[in-house]
Amino acid sequence: MIDWELKTCCSHEQVAFLATIGVFTVVILALWRTILLTPFKLITVFLHETSHALACKLTCGDVEGIQVHANEGGVTQTRGGIYWVILPAGYLGSSFWGMVFVLASTNLLTAKIAAGCFGAALVIVLFVAKNWTLRGLCIGFIIFLAIIWLLQETTKVRLLRYIILFIGVMNSLFSVYDIYDDLISRRVHSSDAEKFAELCPCPCNGVAWGVIWGFISLIFLSGAMYLGLVILS
Repeated sequence: MIDWELKTCCSHEQVAFLATIGVFTVVILALWRTILLTPFKLITVFLHETSHALACKLTCGDVEGIQVHANEGGVTQTRGGIYWVILPAGYLGSSFWGMVFVLASTNLLTAKIAAGCFGAALVIVLFVAKNWTLRGLCIGFIIFLAIIWLLQETTKVRLLRYIILFIGVMNSLFSVYDIYDDLISRRVHSSDAEKFAELCPCPCNGVAWGVIWGFISLIFLSGAMYLGLVILS
């Protein structure tokens, strides 16, 4: 029976799950502006732009190209589709993928499925990438995932679940930070939220939409932690 109320919390696995998320959060925040996190930041930008692309395709539009830049920026070139669905898909998509990766890390099988799907997505995007930063990122992470998978299967080094969890926490934090950085600390007028505010008839400016999306991102992360505990109960 599923323990939705977490009456049996907290087992060793549940404590380890929460502790690992806590450690990863501290490490990510401490190393945020260092080069060590750059590859993982770029992969979150990749997932952000991929979310725009998926929203475009799901609303019957065409994706003409995706770019990820070394300065942690990105662009998805689309034609058609429903623009007011495509615009918020980047921020909210990062939060969603963060939740998916966090939940996938609770089990080795689901971690393998997540890694396999992620690898397949990297291969697909490799062929629509419009710049070499994104192509190099795709190739690099495909090789990285292959090495981690090989170590998981042939040695006693069990890193796959932790790598998937790290990517999940990174995406969850990056979506909130990205909203803060774009709309509060330096107010980027070309941000998705500013464009959405111009498009939407609602009396909300870009900052207001950013706060709303940031709150949703935190809900995704909290929901992932709760559901992770339920799965591990």
